[in-house]
Amino acid sequence: MAREHVDVLIVGAGLSGIGAACRLRRHSPGKSVLILEGRDAIGGTWDIFRYPGIRSDSDMHTLGYSFRPWSANEAIADGATIRDYIRDTAREHGVDGLVRFGHRVLGAEWSGGEARWTVRARRPIAPPTQAPVATPISAPISIPTPTPSPSPADKTASDPGDEASATEVVELTCSFLFVCTGYYRYDEGYTPDFPGIENFAGTVVHPQAWPEDLDYTDKRVVVIGSGATAVTLVPSMADTAAHVTMLQRSPTYVMALPARDAMGRRLRRVLPDRAALPLIRAKNVGLTMLAFHLSRSAPRLMKSVLRRGAIRQLPEGYDVDTHFAPRYDPWDQRMCFVPDGDLFAALRGGRASIVTDTIAGFTRTGLRLDSGAELPADIVVTATGLNLLAIGGMTLTVDGTPIELSRTVAYKGMMLSGVPNFALALGYTNASWTLKCDLVSRYVCRLLNHMDAHGYQVCMPQAPPADAPLEPLLDLKSGYVLRGTAMLPKQGPTAPWRLHQNYPRDVLLLRHGSLQDRGMRFGRAAARPRAVDTSTR
Repeated sequence: MAREHVDVLIVGAGLSGIGAACRLRRHSPGKSVLILEGRDAIGGTWDIFRYPGIRSDSDMHTLGYSFRPWSANEAIADGATIRDYIRDTAREHGVDGLVRFGHRVLGAEWSGGEARWTVRARRPIAPPTQAPVATPISAPISIPTPTPSPSPADKTASDPGDEASATEVVELTCSFLFVCTGYYRYDEGYTPDFPGIENFAGTVVHPQAWPEDLDYTDKRVVVIGSGATAVTLVPSMADTAAHVTMLQRSPTYVMALPARDAMGRRLRRVLPDRAALPLIRAKNVGLTMLAFHLSRSAPRLMKSVLRRGAIRQLPEGYDVDTHFAPRYDPWDQRMCFVPDGDLFAALRGGRASIVTDTIAGFTRTGLRLDSGAELPADIVVTATGLNLLAIGGMTLTVDGTPIELSRTVAYKGMMLSGVPNFALALGYTNASWTLKCDLVSRYVCRLLNHMDAHGYQVCMPQAPPADAPLEPLLDLKSGYVLRGTAMLPKQGPTAPWRLHQNYPRDVLLLRHGSLQDRGMRFGRAAARPRAVDTSTR
């Protein structure tokens, strides 16, 4: 029985996956599209995380879609609001019906002779009602063929073997594979091996697996960590907990931002939304880029600005240098933003405190620190980071050869050398995730339309010259990035193999730059893609 075939298969129905489907509907309307989602809901990160205070860590005017501008008054939104925004966008643009839930993609195999991917996905044996594929009227839909006996290779780290009795593996084919799975494992977070944690008589919880029934009213809470999750949890839990302590090994740069955009409100009073909202978005992009540029070009100045900002928010005499002055430069790790300075307010009010120390071990009643101090706790929250996971943990094979991601080089920050008809949505580390992902989606549409116009079936990025120096794809020094760098693709020294953390520059490259350059080859099935002569371009 023939396998079901679609033109574009999107993996992931989160913020980037839904955005990609909307762009394909708008800019490549003749393409059939299907979205495979391993979970049972649209929303990705914003449906998974349910811890107290979950919110965006950048403004919604840039995190939201440019084709559906964010129009709420709050510039910083909570997780449920963002999830609803994604779902409403999917429904309004007619792509919610393209999602097949409960399909966890295991791997994909490319056939150069057929110019298509065969994608394997595990799904429940009795899956929910499946949505039809958005297929041109003239193209028939065939039925996916189950694979009755999945091999050991079908099992991944996020695919435990005991699922096999209740699931089956199905195969589909596609002409272009677009992976929008983010960059971390959804099924578990990172927790260090804390000595004596088994002796603790209280509750230990990771934010990524927050229990719905966890009651922290009048409880002593210790939040381990200093990143975006920790600075979000602390003020939220401090409203009802007896006291919340943020225990950090080293501090993070924290900046207070207004939860509502005052300049944006003024613009909306004098201009219609169709004019005001794009201006607000452009303003926020510019301010973000300016802050990043200053951090890179004048780190001492930026450190001083951030330090003075913290001093203004904290009680007189507070030890700012111990708790809010990192050893690294601004934006070596992602900066934390707190709406209306809520973290600082919790510290001023005495409902929360910060301890900068390292953990010697857990005791029955709390934590013992290397300084000799002890922190009593009823609940310990391990906001200790994520586990990096490239392309959702799926495997890739090209004409029988397994692809090692760490041996590939990223092309324009979105495709991989030696991997045909494939793209992945990776956002910015120094700005809103969606800014870059939307550029990637629009580029994919341009690429597909270009291939159709010239009769090409295959596009394949090439690696840079063998003597070109390579660097990690992600340039952050955050713990989760450093732990996972070895499994990620590399990037080259110059375009088109360099990922720019610069939105205006990437707009020029991805929306207006040539599709035919020294790093890309085009071709047809059963033939190696040919290099395009760019000497006259």
